[in-house]
Amino acid sequence: MSTVDPGLDLFAEIDRLRRQRKALILAHYYQDPDIQDIADHLGDSLELAKRARDARDAEVILFCGVHFMAETAKIVNPGKIVVIPDLDAGCSLADACPADRLRAWKQTHPDHWVVMYINCSAATKAESDIICTSSNAEKIIRSVPEGRPILFGPDKNLGAFLIKKTGRPMDLWPGTCMVHETFSATKIAALKARHPDAKFIAHPECEDHVLRLADYVGSTSRLLEFVQKDAAGKFIVGTEMGILHTMKKAAPQKELIPVPYEDRSAACQGCNQCPHMKLNTLEKIYLALRDLQPRIEMPEDLRRRALLPLERMLAIS
Repeated sequence: MSTVDPGLDLFAEIDRLRRQRKALILAHYYQDPDIQDIADHLGDSLELAKRARDARDAEVILFCGVHFMAETAKIVNPGKIVVIPDLDAGCSLADACPADRLRAWKQTHPDHWVVMYINCSAATKAESDIICTSSNAEKIIRSVPEGRPILFGPDKNLGAFLIKKTGRPMDLWPGTCMVHETFSATKIAALKARHPDAKFIAHPECEDHVLRLADYVGSTSRLLEFVQKDAAGKFIVGTEMGILHTMKKAAPQKELIPVPYEDRSAACQGCNQCPHMKLNTLEKIYLALRDLQPRIEMPEDLRRRALLPLERMLAIS
């Protein structure tokens, strides 16, 4: 990667290049605070997919998130140049379910409807019948005709949560989020005991023994909304800690406590942060706008096949 002059005013240069390139900067809530603050639009996977689809005036979409999110932007808006600050910003869930393995799973369940969480590659989306996000997953599952069996992936924790919510039996792919699976139920229970006036809120990617402790379970955007609207003044937040920056801005009077994680490895440092999301930096954003690289590209036939299940989701959402 090119080096960046340490004396450069990155905020000013990013703004200059944003105007010059007619670029739209989209950022996920799990990005670093500085990146959240420079974004044109901040959101969860569903909101950002909609923003990418509707980016009519932009010539460039700079996606500050992980690879599958930038792929989604290209799928829904192929006429735009889509760049990502770091091409290696991946996702443990997307890695857990490659397209060839999903194809083999489908072949053993030919009558099943394949519902895939948006945290998957374009190739895996292309093997799916419909996509969902944590924001709309319950609605998507309820849209599948009664009696039609369902394959759900790649997140087994979200799938188990949806089975409880909807009563629909589903076969689950055994994938997990590397961040949400590290949260410690024992430490959360201890936090709740120390802060009896706090409400524990959690993302449905958490394991079931963690979710059983929660006062509220919801997607990233729903957790943000809950903190803003609920009468409680203190919250224990069970998701990637990047969301705390936006929560503090939206509800400055509320006290926010990040969930502690279980040290399952001596190498685990800051496990309540997504290391893939944190690969993006202001320096890489500047270079991506300057060079229009690295770009997201894919064969048109793959894009079209991946678009269909996304369009089905967006129509319902």
